[in-house]
Amino acid sequence: MTPLEHLTRNDRLGKFFIDGQWVAPHGTGKAVIVNPATEQTVCEVPLGDNRDVEAAVQAARKAFDGWSRSKPAHRAALLDRLQALLEVRCELFAQCLTLEMGAAIGYARTAQVPLAIAHVKTARDVLTAFPFIEQRGHTAVSREAIGVCALIVPWNWPLYQITAKVAPALAAGCTVVLKPSELSPLDALLFAEAIEDAGFPAGVFNLVQGDGAGVGAVLAAHPDVDMISITGSTRAGIAVAQAAAPTVKRVAQELGGKSPNLILPDADMERAVSLGVAAAFRNLGQSCSAPTRMIVPRVRLAEIEEIARQSARQIVVGDPLSEETTHGAIANRAQFDRIQTMIGVGIAEGAQLLVGGQGRPSGLTAGLYVQPTIFSGVHTQMRIAQEEIFGPVLCILPYDTVEEAITIANDTVYGLGAHVQGSNMQAVKDAASRIHAGQVHLNYPAWNPHAPFGGFKQSGNGREYGLEGMLEYLEVKSMLGYF
Repeated sequence: MTPLEHLTRNDRLGKFFIDGQWVAPHGTGKAVIVNPATEQTVCEVPLGDNRDVEAAVQAARKAFDGWSRSKPAHRAALLDRLQALLEVRCELFAQCLTLEMGAAIGYARTAQVPLAIAHVKTARDVLTAFPFIEQRGHTAVSREAIGVCALIVPWNWPLYQITAKVAPALAAGCTVVLKPSELSPLDALLFAEAIEDAGFPAGVFNLVQGDGAGVGAVLAAHPDVDMISITGSTRAGIAVAQAAAPTVKRVAQELGGKSPNLILPDADMERAVSLGVAAAFRNLGQSCSAPTRMIVPRVRLAEIEEIARQSARQIVVGDPLSEETTHGAIANRAQFDRIQTMIGVGIAEGAQLLVGGQGRPSGLTAGLYVQPTIFSGVHTQMRIAQEEIFGPVLCILPYDTVEEAITIANDTVYGLGAHVQGSNMQAVKDAASRIHAGQVHLNYPAWNPHAPFGGFKQSGNGREYGLEGMLEYLEVKSMLGYF
């Protein structure tokens, strides 16, 4: 059974999940969901309005007192059930992500879904070991759930971002209202089903579909929302922060990025460059932390360019449901057009086109398919080196000294992720310590769901994942004379 058949059979497709019930929306707007691989309409989903937001927020407010006072062991048990249900339904989720955002089925199965499930397990593990009250002399320092949390997630890693926010918020004892992207909303319906089947109390989790103007802005300004967490563009993060300011609610933002990958002169170039290309093009570059600026020693530039060319040619772009495909379609038309425009900008700026370019890959005449594109000879003042393209476009920037390389790495308004490669670990660590970014990967380590993730500068504030991810949803209270 396809995800669409599943949702239709269970009468979920036109519904919101509010106060433990699947309910018809008040909003009359519709979002058209398009399969990026075919550019054919899949279905329509309703867009909520202020009345839907009000119902969801009040349900979350009503449920907060009981949920926030529940035993951590009880919350952990429910997260265990949720994890188990997600694992049982992993193929359904993978098929859904392929349908709504064009992810290659192999990538959906091996990355998008399992990494999302890992956030649930991580939140559960953090919760079971977390000291909600600590003693400091005669004072108790207590950490308590902040309240009703509005969670806004993007279209590029939809399930992953849902679990990265919802799981720690629920673990902390908060109640939530989730607004998924109206461009890839179907997996959120499947997730709400899993929440329901796991047995979470009514009102603890609420789902309202909608766009930024009709739902996101209303949530940000709502006086009964205590915190809002958004993953999205820097522009959207600014708008949310401005709407939230009059009610002085906590705002956590995971925003844009233009992450550097600094390759030191002593690095194993074959490994450093080939894995760097793979990292930049993972999820077709539709990741805020994608290392799309490869900063390399000029004396080895010709060698690096050839490795990069060969690496890009190993990528198979095509039908997301094919087992041979490594990279599927771009998630939506607006992003496809943005990528095409920025490739044109790079050419006009005089960057050297090593591979790729504008237009679809050879043999593909329909669908939102993009050629993996690599520019060399890029300098840091170029638009393609400064602006987030959010697609499979890699810039190679040469340097003469490591000092210059650090300067290039930091020459951006963003500071989300970064990579450093080299054989001398002390030199790698020294370079990492000087890069202004919230998370730095040294020599392509394994992903760690307990490693806090978030940005410096215009990449946002606050942290997700692991212990720090749960701390975002907690307030600190000190009680003097407690002991």
